[in-house]
Amino acid sequence: MKLNCLIIDDEPVARKGLQEHVQEIEFLHCVASCENALKAAGYLNQEKIDLIYLDIHMPKLSGIEFLKTLKNPPLTIITTAYSDYALEGYTLDVIDYLVKPISFDRFLKASQKALEYFQLKTRAENSVAVDYFFVRCDRKFEKVFFGDVTYVEGLQNYAIIHVGERKLITYITLTSLENQLPKEQFLKVHKSFIISVPHVKAIEKDEIIIDNVRIPISRVLHEQIVRQILGNRLFKR
Repeated sequence: MKLNCLIIDDEPVARKGLQEHVQEIEFLHCVASCENALKAAGYLNQEKIDLIYLDIHMPKLSGIEFLKTLKNPPLTIITTAYSDYALEGYTLDVIDYLVKPISFDRFLKASQKALEYFQLKTRAENSVAVDYFFVRCDRKFEKVFFGDVTYVEGLQNYAIIHVGERKLITYITLTSLENQLPKEQFLKVHKSFIISVPHVKAIEKDEIIIDNVRIPISRVLHEQIVRQILGNRLFKR
C-alpha cells in the first residue's frame, strides 16, 4: 500500500528536503510539491491525495487557514519552523506536528503514524461498506450492485442504469443519482452520462468506450475527466 502525498511549502529548500525524505520511504508516493495552498487546492480537486505535508506560514493563505477551508481534508502532517501553533494544529485533527529542521527519523515516525491511521480507517470503512443499492422500476424495487453498473444515461427526469445487458429505467434525475453514487467509482463525464470508472475499456479522442458503447466526454471538462480516469494508473515510458 502506498499513500499518495502532497507537499505544500513556500520554501524551495524545505520542499526539496521533504521530497528527498519521501523518496526514501517505500509506502509514500509524492504526487506533487506546491509552493502555496492555492496550487495545492487544484491537486486535491483532481487527484486522490491521502496525506499532505503542510507548512503554516505561506503567502495569501496560511496552512491553518487552508486546512479550515477543506470539507474532507486528507491526513495532515504540519511542517513548520514555529512550535507555537501546535495546539491549534491538533484541534484540526492533524496526525503530527514537525518543527523544522526535520530529521529523517522524525519524518519517518510521523509518516508511519499516518500509514497506521490510514490502514485502520480503510479497514473500518470496508467492514461496514454496503456494495449495493435499490431503485424502483417496473413497480418493484430492484437490487443493484455498484460493481455491476457500467454506466448511467440521463433522460430528462429519468435515468437508465446499464447493468450488463440489462437496462433499468427509474424515475430519478441524473444529478440526484450522481450525488448518491460512490464518487471514488462513478464519474459524470457529460451532462447526460455517468460512467463506472473500473468498466472503462478505452478512451479515444472525445469518447469513452464501455462494452463497445461510445460515450461522449464533455468538451469543457475533457482534460479534467481524462486525468481523473487515468489517475496514477497510466504507465509511462
